[in-house]
Amino acid sequence: MPNTAFQAADPGFAERVAQSFSLQGAMQTLGARLALVQPGTVDIVFGWAPGLTQQHGFIHAGMLTAALDSACGYAAFSLMPTDAAVLTIEFKTNLLAPARGESFRAEGRVLKPGRTITVCEGRAFALTDGGEKLVATMSCTLMCVQGRPGISG
Repeated sequence: MPNTAFQAADPGFAERVAQSFSLQGAMQTLGARLALVQPGTVDIVFGWAPGLTQQHGFIHAGMLTAALDSACGYAAFSLMPTDAAVLTIEFKTNLLAPARGESFRAEGRVLKPGRTITVCEGRAFALTDGGEKLVATMSCTLMCVQGRPGISG
């Protein structure tokens, strides 16, 4: 569910998020795309592929965690000033069930935005014809970076 409690400082936030997302080689490797971009809210989706699995055929926890980290990061980024970049400081992932599905959705939601530090939560779902199943959660802390050479977007 989108978080409607926040307003983006930058009216072009969705374009900034999409532009930055397009530069992420990791998300390209996953075959991921942005499914929802709203202030403080980002959903990323990707399909099952053999190259993303662990030995039992489930999506590897590292792949799922990467998508959750990006979803949380871009949720935070959506509320940051136009000259800001975002970097993850810390995250914790709880793996709740094997990531078995046809596709996957990683949701990032801002809990508490700040001038420098933003706290987000993430949830990952395995999607099948029969519905969706929560397979992982994330607690994520992110930093707003400004004025550092070589770090933008």
